[in-house]
Amino acid sequence: MGKQFKQNAKTVADHLAKYSPEECTALEEQLKDKGETEIKIDDKSFTITADMVEIKKYQKTVHVQEIVPSVIEPSFGIGRVMYCIFEHNFKVREGDEKRTYLSLPPVIAPYKCSVLPLSSKPDFRDLVSDLSRNLTRCDISHKVDDSGGSIGRRYARTDAISIPFGVTIDFDSLKSPHTATLRERDTTKQIRAEIKEIPEIVRDLATGRRTWDDVLNNYPLFEQQEATK
Repeated sequence: MGKQFKQNAKTVADHLAKYSPEECTALEEQLKDKGETEIKIDDKSFTITADMVEIKKYQKTVHVQEIVPSVIEPSFGIGRVMYCIFEHNFKVREGDEKRTYLSLPPVIAPYKCSVLPLSSKPDFRDLVSDLSRNLTRCDISHKVDDSGGSIGRRYARTDAISIPFGVTIDFDSLKSPHTATLRERDTTKQIRAEIKEIPEIVRDLATGRRTWDDVLNNYPLFEQQEATK
């Protein structure tokens, strides 16, 4: 084929290599009958003789591995949802732009209440331990902040992380019966109740069984501390 077609030999060979099985069979029959056949490539005619082409038949086994997915793995991110929740609940105290707080509903707030003792004396520690233990029994997530900062700063810290309720153990708590104040984050209003009642009150508030208005109707509003020492 190279001697016959010279520079066109490769073009002819590539053309024949693209023949389908049916075209190869037809070419083979023409070569057997006439000894030659004519093909056209780009308006050029080439005469193919039997000694130029050898047609061999063979069986080829192709192994195919079919993979059908059986597990669907969707991807869902909550980053934007969380951002919208935080932005919607970020608020500023009226009259003071520096006093910001996160007003998450109690039902989704990570901590339901904080426990804030005004002193680190042993009597205070005992009351805090008992209250924390009772809160845990009521399945109330809480945070004890016994740092030495002022109560106002500690309120601000708990407001910033969206703790909806704060229990303050003050000097009046040492009196019998033992009482404490319960502060609501958004209104900053406080009531005074016996310490043993507070876990159930917070639990009802956190689960939605009771509203803060219900609590205000049942307990006196706390204005100021009677004793300081």
